[in-house]
Amino acid sequence: MLQVVAMSPMSTQQVAKAVGVNRVTLERWLSTGKVKQPKMVRIGHGTFRQWNQADVDRILRFKQENYRKGRGRRRKPKR
Repeated sequence: MLQVVAMSPMSTQQVAKAVGVNRVTLERWLSTGKVKQPKMVRIGHGTFRQWNQADVDRILRFKQENYRKGRGRRRKPKR
């Protein structure tokens, strides 16, 4: 498992890069509910995701369970 050393909260872009997926893919997983949203923080007039190491590990587990290296999504077994 990939270990990411993060002293401070990470951005969505940093998490996507650490996990090895595109930011848009990570955003899609979040919007469809495939992975749980991290803690949201309000800074000024904006609301941002505050990722920590546990969140990154959760995303890595999801990716390993559902995707094959270099070949995309795993096929579902035929009925």
